[in-house]
Amino acid sequence: MREDPTIGAVRARAFTVPTDAPEADGTFAWEKTTLVVAEVEAGGETGLGYSYTDASVAQLITKTLAARLSGLSALDIPRVNGVLWGAVRNLGRSGLAATAISALDTALWDLKARLLGLPLASLFGRARERADIYGSGGFTSYDDRQLREQLAGWVEQDGCRAVKMKIGSQPERDPARMAAAKSAIGTAQLFIDANGAFTPKRAVAVARAAEPFGVLWFEEPVSSDDPAGMASVRAAAPAGMEIAAGEYAYTLNDLRGLLAAGAVDVAQADVTRCGGYSGFLKIAALCEAAHIDLSGHCAPAVHLPVAVAAPRFRHLEWFHDHVRIERMLFDGAPVARDGAIAPDLTRPGHGLTLKTRDADAYAV
Repeated sequence: MREDPTIGAVRARAFTVPTDAPEADGTFAWEKTTLVVAEVEAGGETGLGYSYTDASVAQLITKTLAARLSGLSALDIPRVNGVLWGAVRNLGRSGLAATAISALDTALWDLKARLLGLPLASLFGRARERADIYGSGGFTSYDDRQLREQLAGWVEQDGCRAVKMKIGSQPERDPARMAAAKSAIGTAQLFIDANGAFTPKRAVAVARAAEPFGVLWFEEPVSSDDPAGMASVRAAAPAGMEIAAGEYAYTLNDLRGLLAAGAVDVAQADVTRCGGYSGFLKIAALCEAAHIDLSGHCAPAVHLPVAVAAPRFRHLEWFHDHVRIERMLFDGAPVARDGAIAPDLTRPGHGLTLKTRDADAYAV
């Protein structure tokens, strides 16, 4: 490795992959998923990162952010991050800008580990050998047969000890759907996710209606833009039911607001939104200080190195769409065994490489 490898080329491409069936949750419906893949070169190595975001983020990276990185040391990730966040001050840090920086930060950490000849999990330092996962999907667009088959598959084939289903788009159907889900998963834990579909009072009623089905996790019962409302749901929910949120934390302050309001029992963060690995590690430290567990939201392949490093990490979301896409587009995507995934310590960086020929078919 050169003593101080400077950043050279920065590239980004967008890919859109159709879902394998119509999908919906409590507040949204979709039939395709887009991810933007960023690559950063230095010292003869290339780091890769990505975010599930809008295709326009690829141009934000190549037209606005890439030039700011030229000549900076690939080893000095805090300095590079300062430049990136400064560059989007007048654009707005949250949303698309945060996903762009997340993809670049992830690529930079992958690059640094490759320059050092290390797996990224070892560079971060592992707190555990593997990350527990829970199966996630159970879309409101599914009929009961699809719901049962998907949830049972995670338990029987991947060894998941918990699974999550979506609720809220047709609340009158949800009790029957929860009953069908519970009948399919046996002793595994059942989680529900409303994606902010309810008012606080309605969410409390839903939480109480879910209790007979053994629901232990209620995610985003109200919008995460309403920390006070979420805190009121948390206070009134059945004693054994945890309230979770944080997937839309783009900055450290977003998550700090949820914690300060007493809104969650378990915090969530998403590497592809919260500023990449750098942002995730900061959130992990915030959760440790607040004595709150942290759960990783979606994108399991790219989360894995930091999931085994974060001190109070509970589990990682084995999300149907992203597991499928990451297997399609990346070599090195993890395989679930006994309800967990583990980093491949024989591969440098996060271990993922783009299957360029396969990905080209989905290029935007």
